[in-house]
Amino acid sequence: MAEELFDIVDENGNPTGEIVSRSEAHANGIRHRTAHIWVVRDNDGKPEVLLQKRAMNKDSFPGRYDTSSAGHIQAGDEPLESAIRELSEELGIVAMAEQLHFAGTFQIQYEKEFYGKMFKDSEIAFVYVYKEHVDINKLSIQKEELDSVEWFDLEEVYNACLPPRDEKFCVPMGGLEILRSYCNGYDKRYCSIGESGL
Repeated sequence: MAEELFDIVDENGNPTGEIVSRSEAHANGIRHRTAHIWVVRDNDGKPEVLLQKRAMNKDSFPGRYDTSSAGHIQAGDEPLESAIRELSEELGIVAMAEQLHFAGTFQIQYEKEFYGKMFKDSEIAFVYVYKEHVDINKLSIQKEELDSVEWFDLEEVYNACLPPRDEKFCVPMGGLEILRSYCNGYDKRYCSIGESGL
């Protein structure tokens, strides 16, 4: 299988016209784009977020809880089409473009050792929120990417990810902060099941 190729992007997430392989991007910390999709629901007036437990064979943060669905944006692709594809591939959720609400972007920048090898990440993440009804017992999860999914109280996850971080989670704080602003910046119905639009 051919290695994934990504657009190299500037600090605003705009492609520069250059392309890099996945392995080179993570070996050298070359900036590229990802799509992050948060599946949310209202539980008695409190927002809950669906988190995926990463598969144990992942090259970073195996076995830890992460964003509902996320993935690299392939060279030539747009963030929204990547978000739709990731939701379908990882969770079996077939979303329409109008059901994914763009919430903002944030930067991910870190270096960490996994399996004795340095992993350098430099991403501009495009964040989307999906608020339609989801029955996790009917999801078709991609076993190569994740082990399971579970609903969590959004505020509890946020607090658990503050320093010193609970190692159960690898959720990026930038994404959590955007999601919290999205849910708290409007009335509670904004994050409730089945609501769409502003």
